[in-house]
Amino acid sequence: MTFFCRYVLLAGLLFVYSCTKDVGTKNYGAYPNNIDKIVKKNCSVSGCHNTASYMAAGALNLETWSELFKGSANGSPVIPYNSKYSSLCYYINTFVELGPQNGPTMPLNRTSLSYDDVKAMKDWIDKGAPDLNGTVKWADNPKRKKLYAVNQGCDVVTVFDSETRLPMRYIEVGNKLDTESPHQLKVSPDGNYWYVLFIGNNILQKFRCSDDSYVGDIPLTPFAAGTTTNTSGDAQNWNTLAISSDGKRAYCVSWTASGKVAAVDLENMKLLHYSGGFYEPHGITLNRTEDKIYVASQRGNFITEIDTGFQFGTKRLVIENGATENPSSSLDPHDMILSPDGQNILITCQQTNELRVFNIATASVIAVVSLGSFPQEIMYSKSTNQYFITCTNDVGNGFTGAVSRVDGTTFAHTKLNVGYQPHGLAVDENTKILYVLSRNVSSAGPPSHHTGLCGGKNGFVNFIDLNTFTLLPKKTELSVDPYYIYARP
Repeated sequence: MTFFCRYVLLAGLLFVYSCTKDVGTKNYGAYPNNIDKIVKKNCSVSGCHNTASYMAAGALNLETWSELFKGSANGSPVIPYNSKYSSLCYYINTFVELGPQNGPTMPLNRTSLSYDDVKAMKDWIDKGAPDLNGTVKWADNPKRKKLYAVNQGCDVVTVFDSETRLPMRYIEVGNKLDTESPHQLKVSPDGNYWYVLFIGNNILQKFRCSDDSYVGDIPLTPFAAGTTTNTSGDAQNWNTLAISSDGKRAYCVSWTASGKVAAVDLENMKLLHYSGGFYEPHGITLNRTEDKIYVASQRGNFITEIDTGFQFGTKRLVIENGATENPSSSLDPHDMILSPDGQNILITCQQTNELRVFNIATASVIAVVSLGSFPQEIMYSKSTNQYFITCTNDVGNGFTGAVSRVDGTTFAHTKLNVGYQPHGLAVDENTKILYVLSRNVSSAGPPSHHTGLCGGKNGFVNFIDLNTFTLLPKKTELSVDPYYIYARP
C-alpha cells in the first residue's frame, strides 16, 4: 500500500471515529433522552440508585426504565400519568410552585436538580412516563388483572397490578372540589366496569376497567322536577353496594339514622327505586335468586329483607336466636356475605367480636364464631374455601389489627396479626394473595415514608399468602386512609 493510500485510510478512520463521538453516550437506560441525561447525572450514580448499590437506597434501582418500574421498598415511586402521586417527584423537588416536597432532598448530599429538570421529570410522568420507544408501563393489556382500593382521605382510587402487586395508577374520583370520601368500590362480575360510592355525594360513579377511564355519574337520590335539588333530605353517606350477577343493577346503602336504599340501572345509568326507613343500614348482600336484598342494621341485632323490585315492603330478621328485635343490642352487624351455596348469610358483629352464620330458610343463626377485636369486612376465597375478616382493633405481636380466617365448612377459626387499623381486604385468586389495607389514621400509627397531598398520614397494604396464611415481608405505602379494596374478576 502506498503512503498516500495509507494516509487516506487513516484520515477516514479518524473522521468516522470523531463523528461517532459527537453523537454522545449511548442510551442504555431506555428512558427518553432528556430524562436519561437527568437520571444518569443525578440518580443512577455510584453509591445511589444504580444496580450495584440500590438496595441501600430504598431498594429503588433507576439505572434503567425497566428497573424503575420494579418499584422500591415502599411501592411505586412513579405512577404513570400522575406526578401528584409519584413520590419520586417529592424527593427531587425544591420548588414550592412545582408541588409537594419531601426530605431528604435527592440527589443526597449533592446539588439539587434545577427547576427545568424537576419540571421535565414531572411533565414526563404526567405524559405516562414512557420509555424511549413510547411504551407506557401497564398499558399493554386491557384485560389485565387489577385490584382497586379507595382512599377516603384523598378522593382517589389506587389501582394495583395483580402480577407485580404494585400501584400502577391513581385515579381521581368524585365531581366536587370538597372532599367526598370514596367509601366502597365494586367491579362488575364481567370485569368490564368499576363503580365507586361516596360519603359526601349522592352519586355512584362508573369507570371502565380496560383503561380506568371515567364513564359517568349515576344519581342515587330523586331530584325535584327540572332541577338538581336533592329531595331526599339527609341522604349521602353512601357506604356499601351489591351488584347483580348480570352486571345490570346495583343496590346502594346510605348509612344514616333514617337510612336509604337505592336501586340503579347500571346500563342506562339512572335511578330505579329509592326507599327509606332503614335503621342505621350498612352491609348489603343479595340472595342466590337475586329477588331479595338483605341489609345489616349496624345498631341492633337484626338485618332487613327487601325485595329487589321495592314492591312488598321490608321484613326485619333477628340474628340472635330466642331474642326479639332490639335496636339497642350490642351485636352491631357490620358486613355481610352470602355463602357459595346460597343457604347462609355470614355477618360480622363488631361489638361482640363474632361472625354469625344466619340460615335463610330457617331464619335462625346456625353458628357463632369468635373472632379478633372489632371485626369489619369479610371476603371469601373460592380456591381455599375460607372466609377472611379484618379485625381492626386486635392487638398482638407488635401489630394493631388482625385478619381472622374461618373455614367455609367447619367454621374453625385462626388469626394472624397484621397491619395498623386494617379494614379493607381482597382475595386475588390469580396470584393466591390476600391484600389487607391498613387505614393508619391514628396518631399512634407508624409514620409515613413520604408526604401525601392530603391531610393525615398515608396508609399501607400488607400481603398474605393464601395457601400458608403467612404474612409476606414487604408492605406498600398508599395515599391517605385506604379503606376498601376489590379485585377485578
